[in-house]
Amino acid sequence: MEQIENILKQAKQAKGSLAFCKEEIINDTLSALADRVEAATDRILEENAKDLAAMDPSNPKYDRLKLTAERIRTIAAGIRQVAALPSPSGRVLSETVRPNGMKLTKVSVPFGVIGIIYEARPNVTLDVFALCFKSGNAVS
Repeated sequence: MEQIENILKQAKQAKGSLAFCKEEIINDTLSALADRVEAATDRILEENAKDLAAMDPSNPKYDRLKLTAERIRTIAAGIRQVAALPSPSGRVLSETVRPNGMKLTKVSVPFGVIGIIYEARPNVTLDVFALCFKSGNAVS
């Protein structure tokens, strides 16, 4: 339990930095991550083979856990697609002027910290990271 609390504290600390990160830095970081994922394909497949060896091939989760070079390329492509999206942070969603002259503006902002629970889907780790990082959210 203490380990989980530490992870959540670290995520809470990180959220402040992410909210002010420039879009160019976010996009460059995501692009670099995609490149690193593809460059590490052999190592990722080696580690994935260890995970698969510990699982019964008849388990329905086996195929979800199994990575291939093509699946890794798809993961990297997904990260690049997220990098190419416009930043959702700071976008004006609506503006109204009240009868008394007060202007109200609805602006999108990061949630802060997002928690994700999943199993046997190695692609989810990078998908969630890319989406949260792009939107200025920490994830744990």
